[in-house]
Amino acid sequence: MFGARIKGFFRQSVDDAPPERSAGVSPVVGGGLSVQDLRAWYGSFLAVKGITMEIPPKAITALIGPSGCGKSTFIRCLNRMHEVTPGARVEGHVCLNGEDIYDPAVDPVTVRARVGMVFQTPNPFPSMSIFDNVAAGLKLTRWRRSRAELEEAVERSLKQAALWDEVKDKLHRSGASLSGGQQQRLCIARAIAVQPEVILMDEPCSALDPVATLKIEELMQELKRNYTIVIVTHNMQQAARVSDRTGFFLMGELIEYGPTDEIFSRPHDRRTEDYITGRFG
Repeated sequence: MFGARIKGFFRQSVDDAPPERSAGVSPVVGGGLSVQDLRAWYGSFLAVKGITMEIPPKAITALIGPSGCGKSTFIRCLNRMHEVTPGARVEGHVCLNGEDIYDPAVDPVTVRARVGMVFQTPNPFPSMSIFDNVAAGLKLTRWRRSRAELEEAVERSLKQAALWDEVKDKLHRSGASLSGGQQQRLCIARAIAVQPEVILMDEPCSALDPVATLKIEELMQELKRNYTIVIVTHNMQQAARVSDRTGFFLMGELIEYGPTDEIFSRPHDRRTEDYITGRFG
């Protein structure tokens, strides 16, 4: 699978054509994100350098690149989590359905409900039951409906996360009692319980075994029917398997961005080829 995708590297030359870039950002609807000239700092250090890209709705976009290249910082900017780091700041525009999430009138808490995040290491709340882990996000959004409606929402989220059949008889147990792969799916259920438009995943499978990784990848394919997904991954095979579009980051810059098949078989930038084929990174 992956090998077939990179054979093209050695059958054709790679020129220095520029990566796919948008001349301007137009509103993308249905959960799509439009990013224009995004810059992010940690103190005086510029970690993300003027990124412009459009992330299509109801598709999986993979971000690849070596450690420290700005991928995780970039996705934290997509739901305004970067700014909670002391000394961090952001410039530029991120539009969700045409609305700039960095507009001063926009509430960052609302943004984080619309753009959910799943982290590298599964982080269920250990003192909470499986049920309460999923319900936590709903309660934070001032859920005012009945207990029956809450139970229905929790069940729906666990089913969407392909976890319901495994936990339906032990919802009272601690979320920490689950296996690593189950915990990560529980975190996904918690993220989608508030019905976001976008789900950000920062290396969601790096701590999981191959079987659990496959389940998460299958789940992503199901979720993209209803959600826009952006995944950071160091696993080239994973990016090739699951994503519709791929962006290659290097030293805070977006080097190349386009359909995954093209990025892995006909990259325009030699640095993309060198990274994917393992010459560096």
